Amino acid sequence: MSWIAYPEDHPFPIQNLPYGAFKLNPDAEPRLGVAIGDSVVDLYMLAENNLVEDPIKGTWQKSTLNDFMALGKQHWQTARKTLQKLLSKDDATIRDNKGLRADCIHEQSQVQLVMPIFIRDYTDFYSSKEHATNLGKLFRPTAAPLLPNWTHIPVGYHGRASSIVVSGTNFKRPKGQTRPDDSAPPVYGQCQKLDFELEMAFFVGPKTELGSPIPVETAEDHIFGLALFNDWSARDIQKWEYVPLGPFLGKNFCSTISPWIVTLEALQPFRCKSVAQEPEVLPYLKEPGDGSYNINLAVTLTGKDASEPYTLCKSNHKYLYWTMRQQLAHHTVNGCNVNPGDCMASGTISGPNEGEVGSMLELTWNGTKPIKLANGEERKMLQDGDTVTMTGYCQGDGFRVGFGDCVSTILPADP
Repeated sequence: MSWIAYPEDHPFPIQNLPYGAFKLNPDAEPRLGVAIGDSVVDLYMLAENNLVEDPIKGTWQKSTLNDFMALGKQHWQTARKTLQKLLSKDDATIRDNKGLRADCIHEQSQVQLVMPIFIRDYTDFYSSKEHATNLGKLFRPTAAPLLPNWTHIPVGYHGRASSIVVSGTNFKRPKGQTRPDDSAPPVYGQCQKLDFELEMAFFVGPKTELGSPIPVETAEDHIFGLALFNDWSARDIQKWEYVPLGPFLGKNFCSTISPWIVTLEALQPFRCKSVAQEPEVLPYLKEPGDGSYNINLAVTLTGKDASEPYTLCKSNHKYLYWTMRQQLAHHTVNGCNVNPGDCMASGTISGPNEGEVGSMLELTWNGTKPIKLANGEERKMLQDGDTVTMTGYCQGDGFRVGFGDCVSTILPADP
């Protein structure tokens, strides 16, 4: 328990302590923080008041988490123990020092959350078997839903890091080249089939050198934490461009992450059995035990004229066929080096049950089965003014570990 009060179902209890970055005012320099209840612990001020030792101290005085992430698992664990001690109900260091408490504890409602990580590189995987199967049925109805390589390798592609934005950042409907009529030439204009994709992303900690693969057995030592990830998709642009080299302008216009990075250590109580893999994977992908996490996910849509959000779908991180350890091991097996802050997204997370699909493409079966919202409106794909909100949490015994909201509103395209 903590001396900072919060209800039992709050996403940010002392068992969580996710990392983020914030500004005290719009003109201020970003600082690093940790969420607990409705408060933000100011890591810069903890360092300034010598409440943490080097090398952690120096990294907490930076504006992004990259240097702290680079320190590695041992220092992450030390930092977590320090924070839990300072925030525990029996520790008076900050609790009973009025001035220190005012300097170190801020209300989340009074600060501006900003991008917590400098993301140098971004890879998007395609790791949900249900999602890949659904798309295969949609676009290759006379062929096998899964391509021959899918159950042998964690398929992925290199995305665009510059257009990853933090929750609360709205974006304009993209424009591009499409071919709505297969018998006519392509046209240029606004995307007509804008979609969300329910994903999660993990972020790399310690770097590796070029030519040094990360073994699956030690891959989690390089994973700092996770966030919610909305991989916005322009389906009509993507359809016209993706052969032969895969997604390009249909994906790189915007992706949204939640502002808090939940550490892998905070998720350990929710580790669960991985999805059975058949055929047997190659030795470099064989995991040492369970590698999945039981994270409940949901997506809501609020239209510009709606009075309340409408739940589009629910899913779970544990449904992923390929785990984070396998993704990172495969990503680096050829000697590809990684750096602190590299972002690895899961791909759309769909599940085996009704209502557990992570995109409008699947929910409406490519627009052939429109969704009727609570106010009577229909959706085949997303419209201007729609706000999409993703949430995620793990349920413990008397507490939950949450990720906060991943939210953005679609703005009209430029004329």
